[in-house]
Amino acid sequence: MDHIDHMMTIIADAFDPHWGEAWTRRQLSDSLVLPTIFYRLIGGDGVAVPSGPGGHVPDEFVPAGFILTRHVRGEEELLLIAVRPGYRGRGLGFALMKCFEVDARNRGAVHLFLEMRINNPAEKLYRACGYLPVGKRRDYYRLKDGSSLDAVTFTRELT
Repeated sequence: MDHIDHMMTIIADAFDPHWGEAWTRRQLSDSLVLPTIFYRLIGGDGVAVPSGPGGHVPDEFVPAGFILTRHVRGEEELLLIAVRPGYRGRGLGFALMKCFEVDARNRGAVHLFLEMRINNPAEKLYRACGYLPVGKRRDYYRLKDGSSLDAVTFTRELT
């Protein structure tokens, strides 16, 4: 399996279809050709695999989670974070957030951003990692039943 296959496996397991947050294979593969998009895979053992074409995935690799980010002029945005349900509660989300911060700093980012739906349980992780809410987008997320939810923007400064 290649990196996209692993990421799609994680997406299929990690995102509840009710919320409509899962990306399609096309969305994922189209984004990965952009030079400003980066990702990290993490295995069930907590070891992160280097991203990109040179990042070898061992045969015994068990995909447990990933992050997808976008870097633009001193800022980095978390586009997706996902951990498969069977691997939650083991610190993998926290490890991925640390990878996000270290990788972003290495690319010259000073400001980190992320956006989430108002009732996302990941808010606890984001706050534990030092992110603070700075804005709200009303009715940003549209659900399959026609209802909508607000989005909250969080930020963190790298020092």
